[in-house]
Amino acid sequence: MVELKTDTSLDAMHAAGRVVARALTAVRKAAAVGVSLLELDEVAREVLREAGASSPFLGYRPSFAPTPFPAVICASVNDAIVHGIPTRYRLRDGDLVSIDCGAHLDGWAGDSAISFTVGRPRPADLRLVDTAERALAAGIAAAVVGNRIGDIAHAVGRVCRTAGYGIPAGFGGHGVGRHMHEDPEVPNEGRAGRGLPLRHGMVLAIEPMLIGGGKDAYYEASDGWTLRTSDGSRAAHAEHTVAITETGPRVLTARETP
Repeated sequence: MVELKTDTSLDAMHAAGRVVARALTAVRKAAAVGVSLLELDEVAREVLREAGASSPFLGYRPSFAPTPFPAVICASVNDAIVHGIPTRYRLRDGDLVSIDCGAHLDGWAGDSAISFTVGRPRPADLRLVDTAERALAAGIAAAVVGNRIGDIAHAVGRVCRTAGYGIPAGFGGHGVGRHMHEDPEVPNEGRAGRGLPLRHGMVLAIEPMLIGGGKDAYYEASDGWTLRTSDGSRAAHAEHTVAITETGPRVLTARETP
């Protein structure tokens, strides 16, 4: 069932989204050669603590997971697409990093992700990250009253495929509200004009996931969480929590421009 949020609820969700935005900004600022993924997780934990928020990631255990998730961020490096568990791994020059973070505040959730490079970037990585952001922007632009879920999926997929990148099947966006994951599913590829109609008060996490090698294949790592590209190519992930409103899409997890 898809819950339509009131305007007051959207404001409350925006407050949760701002916490997520601050956490991602802090993590990106702290990310440097030699910094461990566990240290980045602690940066995000501190932002949540200061805001009086909790993490929807910490302890989360969906049906596919062998163990509860042990951190407040997903930290996916290089060939990891999503769901990477923060470890003692220390970032190296040229790494491509994707950070996914969520927050619960006053009963509402926010969810967002960014990808970036550390140290001297590879041009191919910069193109991959830029395409992920463009795909996200296209999906957001399609998130308007009167469109359908398929219009968002089509917009995201068209950017990814036109650039020659792969899209991991079965993973995409979702509804957000009292819980981090709610109905409906928001695929990263689909047919325009199909699917659930978009209505004022719907809140969706739109999250393109791109595989740099151009193929869609991936595998689950031994930790039972991390998804990695089957060809070893690099991956990028971008995400925002977006409200559908009569005046256009409202990005609830928007980050301040430096």
